[in-house]
Amino acid sequence: MNKDTIVKNGKELRCGYTTGSCAAAAASAAVEMLLTGKTVNQAFVRLPGGESATFDIEDTAVTGKDAFCSVTKDGGDDPDITSGLKICARVTFVPEKKVEILGGRGVGRVTAKGLQCKVGEPAINPMPRQMIVDSIERVKKSHDFSGGLAVEISVPRGEEAAQKTFNPRLGIVGGISILGTTGIVEPMSEKALVDTIKISIDKRYAENPESILISPGNYGRKYCMEELELDIDKSVQISNYVGEALDYIKYKGFKEILLVGHMGKLVKLAAGVMNTHSAYADCRMETIGVHCACLGANPETVEAILGCITTDEAFDIIKDKPYYGAVKERLIAKVMDHLNFRLKNQVKIEVLMFSTGRDHIIKSSGAEEFINKFTEEEK
Repeated sequence: MNKDTIVKNGKELRCGYTTGSCAAAAASAAVEMLLTGKTVNQAFVRLPGGESATFDIEDTAVTGKDAFCSVTKDGGDDPDITSGLKICARVTFVPEKKVEILGGRGVGRVTAKGLQCKVGEPAINPMPRQMIVDSIERVKKSHDFSGGLAVEISVPRGEEAAQKTFNPRLGIVGGISILGTTGIVEPMSEKALVDTIKISIDKRYAENPESILISPGNYGRKYCMEELELDIDKSVQISNYVGEALDYIKYKGFKEILLVGHMGKLVKLAAGVMNTHSAYADCRMETIGVHCACLGANPETVEAILGCITTDEAFDIIKDKPYYGAVKERLIAKVMDHLNFRLKNQVKIEVLMFSTGRDHIIKSSGAEEFINKFTEEEK
């Protein structure tokens, strides 16, 4: 395969290709073999952005009735679960003059509404489908063939790999999804994760377009389940991408959001930080320290807070101080200011954040009402 590179975090990293590109290449090669009866070693694919890519073809087999081959998925320097998987295509003649796309072993099947594929369909997203069809039509035209073809995409180890993805939670069973909007995988790309978050939000919107429960990670989901007795399967895990998630939730048209998470991440929102990964910003102690100082904390206390490693430690320092409650009120007020600004006050949002030991709880004024509403919805 021919690949470009990008520079990220001071390193040159190799790009790869999506499962959609690999499926299109395998399908193209299988059609070529079926129509000519000859083995193919490489296949050409035109990517959505207009670029071209050439793929090595493996595991070839051709008869008079069908043709089979595979492409090994190479995600470049991206730590992709699907890298190394074989993306296979088997092509057969069909009576109807059309291209039919089927999902074989290891390709997931959609069981829930709100995703890009309909319930019951194989999880081959629209852009990969279009790439597969375009590649097949190109080969058909080059051989002046106008008949119908069925292509079955399969991934031998797809079901095993899917257990390490979001697919089971999204309602995609039995394998991986065939994905890709550009055809190219950028190493350490945030786009793939943000796209997955958007798919989860789409699914939730199909179930309930009014309200949504979101949490950065497993700590928040566990808290929702154990302390709030909420169904975490109806929540959306947004990782560090608070801003992107809020933007998309507003775009979808939700009316209410309940955000629950560990204060180690969410306290950063009080400083307007909307990507809570430590690689982008770590203003936790400075934020807590400033608000304590505004309420009368002496320099020694502020210095001690600045020296803390965790927010739990910082709040333990002030838990017996007279301004402890006021600090929490100031922090949540700033959090709400920044969240409402990001949402342009078009979606109502409430927040609950907690410490590891759950000794320190900070919540917005309407959080309890929202929690009760979510609880009622689940009954």
